Amino acid sequence: MIIKNIIRALRLPFTSASALPFIFGSLIPRENFNFLGFILGFIAAVSAHLSANLINDYADSRSGADWQDKKFYEFFGGSKLIQEKVFTEKFYLKLSILFGAISLVCVASLALILKSPLPIGLYLVIIFLGWSYSTKPLQLSYHRLGELIIFLLFGPALVMGGYFIQTGIFPDLKSFVLSLPFGFLTTTILFVNEIPDYPQDHKAGKFTWVSITGQKKAFIIYYFLVFSAFISIAISGKLGYLNKFSYLSFILILLSLKTINILEKYYDDKMRLIESSKLTIMLQAFVGIILIISLIL
Repeated sequence: MIIKNIIRALRLPFTSASALPFIFGSLIPRENFNFLGFILGFIAAVSAHLSANLINDYADSRSGADWQDKKFYEFFGGSKLIQEKVFTEKFYLKLSILFGAISLVCVASLALILKSPLPIGLYLVIIFLGWSYSTKPLQLSYHRLGELIIFLLFGPALVMGGYFIQTGIFPDLKSFVLSLPFGFLTTTILFVNEIPDYPQDHKAGKFTWVSITGQKKAFIIYYFLVFSAFISIAISGKLGYLNKFSYLSFILILLSLKTINILEKYYDDKMRLIESSKLTIMLQAFVGIILIISLIL
């Protein structure tokens, strides 16, 4: 039971959102693959993601956002283990620091291997933004900036980071353009999970992009994010950064259309919105896998 609760606290299924873009960025170069650098970077990326997940639950408990509805929905509303009195806020804070430390050790090792201080500098910016997403004094996710932070951290930061480890090049226009689908689709995961939480977030003074349209019209922003993701894939294909296999991902637009239909009809039904969260996670994961395969081919 303890292991199951730890997995739930970490929100492990969501780590595909960090693993896939990092793997993709690492495979953009065609030769001289740095396997040790890849392993260290992968552990650093996933550990930083887990640290951010944990500190998010800690901060949303402290603010009262996660206490508005104590039911566990699996995909949104937090892990609820604090509310169920399984773990304490202090436990989440300590575990978040632990994963942040693991990430830092890997990044410091990368800096030694690459003979560059840049990984440490980038890590400090990333972990600062990851924690400031939820915690005071900035609490970026409470001021309609969380979506932008997620876009940057799970798109450009991960893809360009993986690319940098393999090539030593940063910044780089090609890897930035290729990062855009991941940034948009991971932001879409965040956004679709914010829709059912909107009433509770509003009461706690947490204003996400859902507060711009309200729940009823939130599907419009969802549509914009998905549309932007596939347009960016088309642009990368046109520029020759991706081969024609990447266009196979456009079949997955059907998943987004089904999700939009759910968001339009059941925008205030949390149980029905669980399906929209599942479909959006599948969308990001399957598109990511197709793009990775397109690089390998």
